[in-house]
Amino acid sequence: MSMESVDDLHDLQRDFADVDINNGVSNIDDEPDEEEEVPAVAAVANNNSINEVVMHRRISSGNLQDVLSDSGDYFIEIAVSEPQKVGDGMSSYLTYKVTTRTNIPKFKRTDFSTLRRFSDFLGIHDLLASKYIKLGKIVPPAPSKNILGTTKVKISPQQSEPGTGVNVEWVEQRRAALERFINRTAQHPVLRVDLDFINFLESDQVELPRAVNTATLSGAAVVRLFNKVGETVNKITYKMDENDPWFDEKITEVENLDANLQRLYAALKSLVTTRKELANLTGLVAKSAAMLSTCEEHTGLSRALSSLADTEEKIEILRAEQSNSDFYILAEFVKDYLGLFGAIKSAFHERVKVFQYWQNAQVQLTKRRENRGRYEMANRTDKLEQAHQEVEEWQVKVQRCQQQFEEISTEIKKEMERFELSRVKDFKNSIIRYIEDQMAHQQQINE
Repeated sequence: MSMESVDDLHDLQRDFADVDINNGVSNIDDEPDEEEEVPAVAAVANNNSINEVVMHRRISSGNLQDVLSDSGDYFIEIAVSEPQKVGDGMSSYLTYKVTTRTNIPKFKRTDFSTLRRFSDFLGIHDLLASKYIKLGKIVPPAPSKNILGTTKVKISPQQSEPGTGVNVEWVEQRRAALERFINRTAQHPVLRVDLDFINFLESDQVELPRAVNTATLSGAAVVRLFNKVGETVNKITYKMDENDPWFDEKITEVENLDANLQRLYAALKSLVTTRKELANLTGLVAKSAAMLSTCEEHTGLSRALSSLADTEEKIEILRAEQSNSDFYILAEFVKDYLGLFGAIKSAFHERVKVFQYWQNAQVQLTKRRENRGRYEMANRTDKLEQAHQEVEEWQVKVQRCQQQFEEISTEIKKEMERFELSRVKDFKNSIIRYIEDQMAHQQQINE
């Protein structure tokens, strides 16, 4: 990369906190099959290892001030429905109909739908995460893969629907998880007007940039595993000297909430399993009573056993519905928030990384100043000019890193304020909905 390109890159990095909404155009011409470049300020290497600085347009905050805030009359509602199996065998996959209703001006239409597959959802998450986590924003996590469930659907007969028979429960769980993920993303005032996100919802294009090399045993998966291990080791071993008490308190609060939510989620999973077993046992009681009623010679007793069987059969259905309520209304909701707390930790870790860069720049600046001092004492005039330039360059880098650290700290505080308001509202609505649903089922059981 030329020195001029490096200077341009440094100038762009100065705008660290600017939100890059619109896609730019890459100068790479030799790779038509590559995925669309993630909109961010970056140096992109082609096959000849020639780095190009990717320039991107930024949205005017004045034009979308209302859209980029949680207030106002703008709304967006997204439904994921109609899972369909495409193809046959291990190369097959499921598609989902994604229907959107919105009045946000950035969208071309107010009511539209398109077909997307699971890897498309992973792809849009990867794009948004690569752009916004480093800016301190909380990007909702995508649903995790389920190799066993996917394989069962792939090997199921082509003529059978993916949402019937043995696969119905798994397909519905994935559909619901995708719908929750895409709606949580759409509720973020910045993510919902990102052009990649808009294109995901609006475009009729069959092939979108998606998560690649997702095979469990692929080489890329192994590389990602080592990278994650390195990140985890860095998180554990590096301790930042925190000067802001707000972050100390917030990190402790997040850790405590996460730990307690983990325990709640484990209890809810146990409740779902127990309620399912209770429903199945109730069904066995109903069948046994029905069989006994057909063998009973006494007419009155036979009718009583038949009524008992009918009642137990109805209770079996209600308890199965209660189990679904436990799972979809509460357990999956808690699971989603465990993922969100993971996203918060990622944003906090990005701040730590920026702090590390800042500290490293300060160390390098000290070394350059010491070198300059030695040259001055030795009267090495041939080295002094270069030493002065290096000191000035590292002074600029230190100032830039400090600015980036301050900007990401400010952004995380804003994100946490928005997240807390949303969390309280979500928990309140979900708990009320769960209690009302359980009360309605209990009333039916009593009747």
